[in-house]
Amino acid sequence: MPCRHQHWIYVWVPLFTSFIWFGTLWAMLITWLATGRPKYPSQDGKIAYISDIGAGILKPLFIAGCAVTGAGFFLCLCIERALRHSGRLLPNMRKRELVFSCLAILGSFIGGLGLILLSIFDTERYTSAHRSFLLVFMVGVALSAIFTVVEYRWISHDFYEARKLKIAYIMKAIITGVLVILAIAFAVTLFRNTDVGAVLEWTIAFGFTFYILTFFYDLRQAKGVHKGQYKRSRIRAGFDGDTQGMGESRIT
Repeated sequence: MPCRHQHWIYVWVPLFTSFIWFGTLWAMLITWLATGRPKYPSQDGKIAYISDIGAGILKPLFIAGCAVTGAGFFLCLCIERALRHSGRLLPNMRKRELVFSCLAILGSFIGGLGLILLSIFDTERYTSAHRSFLLVFMVGVALSAIFTVVEYRWISHDFYEARKLKIAYIMKAIITGVLVILAIAFAVTLFRNTDVGAVLEWTIAFGFTFYILTFFYDLRQAKGVHKGQYKRSRIRAGFDGDTQGMGESRIT
């Protein structure tokens, strides 16, 4: 396969993951609205939470959607790590960036596992466990996002010409910041105003789709880049020769 087309093998992962997550949420919301907005056994307010709908007849759909999303989110970071290691994305020039990359992957694994478990342990039958796994999911994703933003920011310090990398971490930082603020508001309203909490939960869930989609932009940067082209050793050799990176026309 020509090098310019190899990136499509990877970019389908965030696209497919975001499609499944968005489709799962949309199907659950439409079902609730189309059936006359019924009140579920675990529901307290007028607006159903995602977990309320997912504890009923749509539980198999909810589990399947969460499983694909959790695994896909983790896989996105693993692919990004592999492409960076193989020299198809700008490399980590320092150990600290590698550490934060690994922490981001760990956070995505914890968050993805929490997402899968909260769908299995539904809020109707396992209320305490469900809320615990919801917290695990939100904290895991938040930490993963923060570690990724910091890693990208540090990499950009070594490649001032890397405009796409700067756009990537700015997009992630904005989406992460908004979702974290909404998550804090959700935690406050969860026990004070259940209807507002439900709206915030749906907003955060749909917003997570956009965060997953940012990895499509990240992985697409491997387009036209040969394996080893951005190897750290080759770039360092360029620095030693007073070259600000390797192949400036490729680092955009």
